Amino acid sequence: MKIDITIAILLVLIAAAVGYVIGNVLRKKRSDSLVGDAETLAAKMIEDAKRQAEVVAMEATVQAKDVVYQAKEELEKQFEQESREKRRDLQALEKRLQQKEENLDKKTNLFDQRDSDFLKREQALAVREQSLVNKEQALAQKEEKLDALVGEQKAKLEQIAGMTAAEAKKFLMDSMEDEAKLDVAKLIKVMEEEARETADKKAKEILALAMQRYAGEYVAERSVSVVTLPSDEMKGRIIGREGRNIRALEAATGIDLIIDDTPEAVILSGFNPVRREVAKLSLQKLIADGRIHPGRIEEVVAKSQEEIEQAMKEAGEQAAFDLGVHGIHPEILKLIGRLKYRTSYSQNVYQHSLEVAFLCGIMAAELGINVKQAKRAGLLHDLGKAVDHEIEGSHAVIGADIAKKYGESPKIVHAIMAHHEDEKPATVLAVLVQAADALSGARPGARREMMETYVKRLDDLERIATSFDGVLTSFAIQAGREIRVMVSSEQVTDDRALVLAKDIAKKIETEMTYPGQIKVNVIRETRATEYAR
Repeated sequence: MKIDITIAILLVLIAAAVGYVIGNVLRKKRSDSLVGDAETLAAKMIEDAKRQAEVVAMEATVQAKDVVYQAKEELEKQFEQESREKRRDLQALEKRLQQKEENLDKKTNLFDQRDSDFLKREQALAVREQSLVNKEQALAQKEEKLDALVGEQKAKLEQIAGMTAAEAKKFLMDSMEDEAKLDVAKLIKVMEEEARETADKKAKEILALAMQRYAGEYVAERSVSVVTLPSDEMKGRIIGREGRNIRALEAATGIDLIIDDTPEAVILSGFNPVRREVAKLSLQKLIADGRIHPGRIEEVVAKSQEEIEQAMKEAGEQAAFDLGVHGIHPEILKLIGRLKYRTSYSQNVYQHSLEVAFLCGIMAAELGINVKQAKRAGLLHDLGKAVDHEIEGSHAVIGADIAKKYGESPKIVHAIMAHHEDEKPATVLAVLVQAADALSGARPGARREMMETYVKRLDDLERIATSFDGVLTSFAIQAGREIRVMVSSEQVTDDRALVLAKDIAKKIETEMTYPGQIKVNVIRETRATEYAR
């Protein structure tokens, strides 16, 4: 609008300027008439410019009014919309307040109802309390009457029996006590005999059945391995120039190689059975290949280690498969396979673990408990022996910690811990594992000890037996698993023989260490001699 007014004013000014210029020019060049015409023309132009300016101004005014009207309408619409939204918010707020008011009314009614119920209950309780008080009073009166009647009856009975109630009570109790003691003694004796006979019979049946149904092979104990050579010339190649080959092999395997005068043989010495097996396998491959030098040795040892690791994994998986035990952690299976190269008293621990698992399963089936759980505990009981040369402590404790680490159940962990009394057995499963472990280790041919240890144990057995009074001589038989003690019939009676057997067994348990159990037989012989003449 302002621009249109400015244009109109400019047009008027321009027209005036043009008229003025034209007038001056015409006045100079033309006559006065021409000047008059020019003035008339200029006046006309000025008049036209004024009319055009008025028209432009009117249009601008109309446009300004339209803009003001539109702005007014927009403001009214915006105000109406805001009013509508505020009205809607107020209605929603009013509705919520109304709902809250209704809820408060309901809660108030509920509280009023509860107060009414409480009042009714209090009234009912008051009525009951009064009724109970009345009944108590009535009972008290009845008790007084009964006490009086009982007193009268006691007096009459004492008068008839000729003794007081205390005397009669004491007499009755004494007679009943004597009879009860006699009956209880007889019953205890019968029950003890029956329990002993039944327990012995059942235990013998279970153990005999387990031993009959499973028999394992004998494996000799070795802390060294022997590798056979095709010829003695191979010893020089194994040693290498200035001993570099043998040093490389010992450094790669951690096993000592003993090359002596033994014909066509190399001895591998080491306490780690897995490393010894790796060294044995590597040396056999090197001998077969013929290329023996430090680089080749490292390559063959690395490959042999991979093969042994795979063999241990497969052995653990095979053991779990043979026993039907599933869900064992792969690391535990690997440790079980590692037991394949571990021996104890010449007995292969891997085979021993399988034996114990089978024996546990057999005895568990006879006792009616979980067979798979028993097999699992038997298989894992010597798990700690796989790493006992790396971790300090008892192999039972180490095995229990490993089983617990890899998610075995508390019953399995306890059975592993308790199979050598590192923890007192608290479950039937733990006792079964103990029994199966003893059976597997004590069966004939299962284990082999050093000759000196074996002879010393037999000497100690006979020495302990002959240290008691009345013992004439003693003989350790059945590889030291039984000792027969001959006693003098004049110094030792039959009853004394039973006590002597217990004393000898207790002293053996205290002073000696041995696998399995030792049977003590005390033999007393009475001879009657007469001559016919």
